[in-house]
Amino acid sequence: MGAEGRKHVLLMGLQVTDEATYASYRARMTPILSTYGGAFGHDFVVARVLKGDARINRVFTILFPDRATQERFFADPEYRAARAELFEPAVAAAIVLGELEATMA
Repeated sequence: MGAEGRKHVLLMGLQVTDEATYASYRARMTPILSTYGGAFGHDFVVARVLKGDARINRVFTILFPDRATQERFFADPEYRAARAELFEPAVAAAIVLGELEATMA
């Protein structure tokens, strides 16, 4: 478990091509994420990309207690099933824009 107030943070960029299916994915995976002590932080729909990968239309942070917990979450069989069924058909590209350890207020 991470230190009190510390979180492992992923900054993600996606190209979502099917909003309804992606919303179903988020609804299905969020309770799984919660069981690992994870949560979404900021979440943005991108209207215009000024520099970088122009395919990105969604940017968000996903928070975990630590990196090991993040790895267990992404390996979880229930999560992997939700990803295969809903995320993969709804998202054309997923890019890790950053990864850091942060102190959360």
